Order: sequence, then C-alpha cells, then structure tokens
Amino acid sequence: MAFVEPRLLSVLRGQTTDRPPVWFMRQAGRYLPEYRALRAQAPDFIAFCLNPEMAAEATLQPMRRFGFDAAIVFADILLIPGALGQEVWFEPGEGPRLGALPSLDSMRERTAGAGQALSAVGETLSRVRAALEPERALIGFAGAPWTVATYMLDGEARTIGKGERAQARTYAYNQPDQVDALLDILVESTAHYLKMQADAGAQVLKIFESWAEGLPDDLFQRLVMRPHKALVARVRELGVTVPLIGFPRGGAALAEDYAQAIDVQAVALDTACPLPVGRRVQAIRPIQGALDPLLLRAGGPALDARVDQLMEAWGQGPWIFNLGHGILPDVPIAHVEQVLRRIGAQ
Repeated sequence: MAFVEPRLLSVLRGQTTDRPPVWFMRQAGRYLPEYRALRAQAPDFIAFCLNPEMAAEATLQPMRRFGFDAAIVFADILLIPGALGQEVWFEPGEGPRLGALPSLDSMRERTAGAGQALSAVGETLSRVRAALEPERALIGFAGAPWTVATYMLDGEARTIGKGERAQARTYAYNQPDQVDALLDILVESTAHYLKMQADAGAQVLKIFESWAEGLPDDLFQRLVMRPHKALVARVRELGVTVPLIGFPRGGAALAEDYAQAIDVQAVALDTACPLPVGRRVQAIRPIQGALDPLLLRAGGPALDARVDQLMEAWGQGPWIFNLGHGILPDVPIAHVEQVLRRIGAQ
C-alpha cells in the first residue's frame, strides 16, 4: 500500500492540500456522551489524565465519531507544575487550584526529569499512535511557560481581574527576576516533556499560550516571545525534529511579529484575529484557526457562512481548520458534523 502523508503534516511543510486538514481544540471532552461516561470512572481529573488506558480512549473517541485529520493527546497543561513539585488539583465546577509555589532551586532540580515524571502521557501517545490510521496525525502538546506560570503564581487566588491573570502580571512587574527565573525553569522542563512526547509517537507538538491576551507589547516580548524562542531552541537541541505549532491566543495584534521571530512551523490564530491579519501571517508561515466556538454552539446558516468566509480568505494557502479556542461543553454534535460537511471532511 502506498504511503499517504497526513494532511496536517503536508500543511506544516507549507503545502496547500485539496481541503484544509481539520481538528478541534478540546475535541475530546464533555460535549461527547461517551467522554462523560468515561470521565465518571476516574476518581479525579489528574488521575484521569495520567491513566494511559483511559486517556487514550478519550483521545480516540472523537476520531471514531468524526474522523478528524488529527488526534491531540488527552492531557492538561497543568501536569508540568505537578512534575515540578507543586500540588495541583481540580475543584469540581470551579477549575484548577494549585498549592504553594516550591522554591526555585527545588524546581530546577526536577527540570530534566519532567518527561520521565509524566511518562504516563507518553504511554498514552504510544497507545493512540498504534490505534490511529496512518493518514491521521497525532499531536502532543504543552502549556507555554507564561501560561503555566500564571497558574503557578496565582495558585488559589480569587482576585478581581483573575481572568486577566492579574496577580501573575503584577508579579511580572514587581518581582521580575523571580518571574523570569520561573519562566526559564518552565522552558527547560517543558522541553524535556515535549521531547518525551515526540519519542513516544507525537508527530506534531503544540505550544499553548492561552494567556497572551491583554499584554502590552513590552510584556509580550518578555513573557511570550522570549520564552517561546528559548523553548523552541531547546526542543531542537534535545534532538526533536517534528513540527511545532505556536498558539499565542489573544495576541493577534502581534501575530506577524510572532510568526517572524519564532521558529515554529505554524501559527495558530484565535477567534478575534482579523482575516487580513491571518492572510499576512499565512504569507510567513502556515496558519491554524480560527472559528468562534460560540458560533459552533449556535449553528445554523451563520455557521455555514463563517466557514465559507474562512475558506475563501485562507483556503488558498497552507491552513489548518480549527477553532479559535477550545470546543465548549454544550456544543451540539450535529454542529460539529455540519462544519465537517461544509469543508468536505465528512
């Protein structure tokens, strides 16, 4: 049988395919009844992520139902703090909580072992790769240093402005040396974590910068650009050759600068990215995105119209169809199928 390269990998090499490859952030999740049934069997969310059999099943569920062009390993960006010695747990109905931040020295001692500490994720990737058809790509991922740092620094804080990572940003201003040192620790530990994922079978690695939004340009340079550049360089130093996707969510105003400066193979764009900006980024590197998850929830003619608009604007260049953020728990399954039919993927 002739080898068929996954569409996603072709696009990441700069090619324009017959139709854009499609996958959705958080495609394994609460909008699927089979996911909810599986999740109910785990004692808590972290245990669920670190159970290779269950995490592999969660990863494969949307592939069976929808036939996406890529699977993304079921895990969480907050596994790294646990590998560095910080307590992490999820309050039902509220989200993540983190304990006291360990000392910088104690975390530095754990950086090189972060991949081994999270080897359960590697086993999940190996299980999924063995079950996936060869034409479907497998994506590994990690949270970007600044995004992970915001949770590590905020901990259990419930301050006004928490949605803007107010406490972490304040630390970045008034404790710059400590924050920069934490980012360096996260660069090193995340590089080892991503190498482990590539070794386990991930064909693409994605860097999720979920909290690039709202940063002034000087802080964006320091907290996003500098760590991303260092992380990509360190991953390559460790011998990883698979393509990387960078996702500076909320940073559309600086997306072209990001694409020029960071040696990723594609830039993921968020919901608010204007179509002309996407085209300018696409002239530099392949792009991914950027359907509004709320429109996916709404469905109907407006959803078809926006899919057509994205196809017209970005479909003539290397582009991965995705959402601008993660799929919402109450999205109807029929709306996902509507999008896949519209772009010719189902």
